[in-house]
Amino acid sequence: MKRLISLDGIAHFMTVAETGSFRAAGARLGISPSAVSQAVRALEARLGVVLLSRSTRSVALTEAGKRYLDMIAPAMADLAAAQEKVGEAALRPSGTLRLNVQRGAHMLILQPILADFLEAYPDIDIEAVIDYGIPDLVSEHFDAGIRFGDIIEKDMIGIAVGPPLQAHVLASPGYLRKYGTPEHPTDLMRHNCIRYRFMPSGLIERWEFIKGNERLSLTVHGRLIFNDSMMLVQAALDGLGITYMVNGNVDQLMEQGRLVRVLADWSPPLAGFKLYFPERHRTEPKLRALIDFLKDRRAKSKSDSDSAFGLSIREAPSLRQ
Repeated sequence: MKRLISLDGIAHFMTVAETGSFRAAGARLGISPSAVSQAVRALEARLGVVLLSRSTRSVALTEAGKRYLDMIAPAMADLAAAQEKVGEAALRPSGTLRLNVQRGAHMLILQPILADFLEAYPDIDIEAVIDYGIPDLVSEHFDAGIRFGDIIEKDMIGIAVGPPLQAHVLASPGYLRKYGTPEHPTDLMRHNCIRYRFMPSGLIERWEFIKGNERLSLTVHGRLIFNDSMMLVQAALDGLGITYMVNGNVDQLMEQGRLVRVLADWSPPLAGFKLYFPERHRTEPKLRALIDFLKDRRAKSKSDSDSAFGLSIREAPSLRQ
């Protein structure tokens, strides 16, 4: 194994060689002339040669000093260039941003902004991993995660991202024509409800309803259970039952008339998505760039729905944690 080389004193030596005096070198380095002289003497002691010829009136390179300077100058220039590039990289958003997200978070938060974000930051690459559990971001080397609701660990920083969310009870027009439209949440107990199973807990989602001061949390029934939101949507489109979803993923389908929203006056606002990350990642330019980008988009899409039904987002139940 090669011995590590100390760089102590090299900058002092090169500055003396360039300025021609210990006093001038000290002024440039911001230290005293004696400190410069001591650093150079320590370097000479390590090398076992005299690099500078000193007199009371002048300083000059010895033959060994000139050879040494010629050999180390290119390497020191490379070190200076590397330091400058690293400094620039520390300020410029760049590198691979690894994100751990649920599928719904990708569809509603990431997918709509990817084209604009990648164009705005050409030096950032994104790797998004779909995951329904709650990963250890640090040990699995993720920069950040995105999840529904208030599930952020105490040692993580959480930032609200994406549009305000609200629960939607949805069915196809064909299903409603055949089985009728529920007028009250309890009517759902007579319908085939397409349910969601949380992973990895295995719990079946309860459907939450709020109207005025009345709150209901129902364990609905049905023949279909999925652990993927997109599968719930497709089953509803196929007329197989009523499902419980959030806005954003289904807005276009409602506009097209392929899905119909019911019990809208009972649907509560939700806690929404959070981008979360370890405290030490806060200042990384690539993550800061994404945070600012998502904050800007959220500000543009934010509406009065924060206080819909007299319930604040902070108080609202979460969905698909």
